[in-house]
Amino acid sequence: MGLKKIIDKLKKKYISNKVAWADVPEFSPSNLVRKRIIFSGRVQNVGFRYEVFNMANRLELTGWVKNLADGNVESEIQGTEEKILFLTEHMKSLKRAQVEDVTIEDLEVIETEDKFEIIL
Repeated sequence: MGLKKIIDKLKKKYISNKVAWADVPEFSPSNLVRKRIIFSGRVQNVGFRYEVFNMANRLELTGWVKNLADGNVESEIQGTEEKILFLTEHMKSLKRAQVEDVTIEDLEVIETEDKFEIIL
């Protein structure tokens, strides 16, 4: 196994553990919403998408996340407003990334969506 693969594996293990131990509050039941979120700043090559993926799964959100050519990260996230806001604030608090701006747009809910994925 090459050094890059070892480093990637360690980074993913670190992120998985960090998300598993994060203090997640209880959320009140509410209506399903969908948001397009663009994170700007130093958000690529720091495990940002993998952390979004792990936290979204922990919060039982659906949607996807991907890197953009301009250095930003785009995501469509579906779930309750509270959970999406919590995920957004969690991502803004990361020490290894530097979120400078977050743009959020309301979208139509996709009723058939049942998972969260990283788009490469």
